[in-house]
Amino acid sequence: MSELLAAARAWIEGDPDPGTRAELGALVEAGDLAELASRLTPLTFGTAGLRGPVGAGSSRMNLAVVVRAAYGVARYVEEAGLADRPLVIGFDARPTSRAFAEASASVWLARGLAVVAFTEPVATPLCAYLGRELGAAATVVVTASHNPRGDNGYKVYGPDAVQIVSPTDAQIAAHIASAPRASEVSRSALAGVTWVQPSQLDGYYAAVSAAVPRGAAQRDLTIVHSALHGVGTEPMLRALSEGGFSRVTTVPEQRAPDGTFPTTPFPNPEEPGTLDLALAEVERRGAELLLVNDPDADRLAAAARLDGVVTVLDGNQLGALLADAAMSGARVGSTPLVLSSVVSSPLVSSIARSRGAHAERTHTGFKWLWHAALALEAGGAGTFCFAYEEALGYSVFSAVRDKDGIAAGRALAELAASLKARGATLFDRLFELHREHGLWMSAARNITLQGAGAAGRVAARLDALVATARIRIGAEHVTSIVDYRRGAEGRAPWLGAAPLLELSLESGARLLIRPSGTEPKLKLYGHVRRVVTQRSEYAAALAEARLFASQLLRELEQTLDL
Repeated sequence: MSELLAAARAWIEGDPDPGTRAELGALVEAGDLAELASRLTPLTFGTAGLRGPVGAGSSRMNLAVVVRAAYGVARYVEEAGLADRPLVIGFDARPTSRAFAEASASVWLARGLAVVAFTEPVATPLCAYLGRELGAAATVVVTASHNPRGDNGYKVYGPDAVQIVSPTDAQIAAHIASAPRASEVSRSALAGVTWVQPSQLDGYYAAVSAAVPRGAAQRDLTIVHSALHGVGTEPMLRALSEGGFSRVTTVPEQRAPDGTFPTTPFPNPEEPGTLDLALAEVERRGAELLLVNDPDADRLAAAARLDGVVTVLDGNQLGALLADAAMSGARVGSTPLVLSSVVSSPLVSSIARSRGAHAERTHTGFKWLWHAALALEAGGAGTFCFAYEEALGYSVFSAVRDKDGIAAGRALAELAASLKARGATLFDRLFELHREHGLWMSAARNITLQGAGAAGRVAARLDALVATARIRIGAEHVTSIVDYRRGAEGRAPWLGAAPLLELSLESGARLLIRPSGTEPKLKLYGHVRRVVTQRSEYAAALAEARLFASQLLRELEQTLDL
């Protein structure tokens, strides 16, 4: 107890923000030891940077944590011999994001580093683009992406303009751990910042137009867009306008950046109910296509009409459509590189192999997808064409080495317009792909983990699953298991050791089990394959396959017995 109180008082003394000092001080005065313990377990800096609830203490996102994180980034840059290159920083529209970005810039300036900073909230892909364009030593985006409204985060790209991986994350984490108290870290006024000018982003839109050229089809497609109160409205409207799309409207309640997310406290497009306002706007306007970005605009959700009914496309369906379009426009004479995460549908790899492309799988996260792409390009395997993960993340060009919901939205609109010109829809094209490669349908399920020993229970259950000689999931036998926790030395670096199991079933279905990297959840993924030959049966076949995939995941959860 005395050690905990002493740690709390030490943190308070080193906190430069009077608001969070008072917040933690009130817990000390109240003697709330349980809450103090939870507030003083430091946030882990990893390949996702930092992300967590805003509040007082080392386990929350606050000024003190951010100042020390900025110090760690600066020390990494200096130690890596990159101090002659600028650092770029942007931020989303959450209430604390601007202050955190300015604090970071002030730390870097005090160490004599050049800083290029955005003046207003910005889409993450635009910040990532500028970091690459300027050859930044590091690029930071203060964002919690689609997390709940009370969170914030600190996303870091390395000198290759890709999200950091090991050992860079560990090096920065070590510098953070050895940093002085936040109140003792030197900070300078922002007079030395080079502020980003709007014209510096013109190249981004030019790169989008080069990667997704305007086709011959008419531009009369009717589109509704929602930014979910984030920063996607302006860049998406510009990208669509430069593609010739003029019949674009927005969801008015969600158009302007507002980090309090008044209509959706959990602004994740995958969460039930998040798209309700946008879907209602599509119905009201009789639109043909819905495009929805998450709050920092690096993800894309979409809906189109299936036999006249507005229907949400899942991440794997969008991935298949965008991959198909990207490969159709790939440069002749170079092998296209098409990448997907292990937990994503096998459909994209099947399409890629049938087109003579190089299909590669990586662990979840665009840090792995793009590190793999760069390594494969350097090794002469081909030229980057497309990458995706099922959680609504897509990379359709190389100007941004990360997922990009703006460029993906433009690509999907172009595809929808070209299909409309021949009297077809996105679902008609998806049917054609399913008829050729099999109707792969996916489902996902989250298990919330409770209690301090949750991670240990999960590891024990995974061990038991692997050790069982004959496993049944419902009525199906498991024919093989790949345990990614072991055997990493025989795999590519982007498929290293990870707490992930991949189960193959006798029907050809695939099930995957993965603890979340950012939340106390166990994630289950299911992919099943059916045969479909008749367009008239397609909607019913989709529904049946999704039901079967969901049922398999319920049976897998029962088998895990957590």
